[in-house]
Amino acid sequence: MSASEPDPEAFLTAVDKLMICDCRLTRLQAGLLAATQLDIAHDSRSFARLLGVPHALVLRVLAELGEREGLIRVTKRDARTMRNHYALGEEGESLCALSGKLEILQTRNGSLAGHSSAN
Repeated sequence: MSASEPDPEAFLTAVDKLMICDCRLTRLQAGLLAATQLDIAHDSRSFARLLGVPHALVLRVLAELGEREGLIRVTKRDARTMRNHYALGEEGESLCALSGKLEILQTRNGSLAGHSSAN
């Protein structure tokens, strides 16, 4: 997905874990957080290009995440290209840390179940 081509399976697993930890996240919101956590993308245009989604949609998702206090913070805006650079906020870092403690279990019917490895 980036210059070092991270594992798509690891990205999708991170998205699933984030969605288990916070059921309010959409798949795209969780994807943006996961891409930031895994150093896949830290700006809106790169994320849009890598996932093949319109940049305007990524900007909307970024705004939605920004409205939730502390999940993500915009670090730089380019008015000409509308590219937004961002980083995880304090709550975003906590959510990603929590999701990293989950083990994803594949059930017999193929659905995902979350199980915390930390007691």
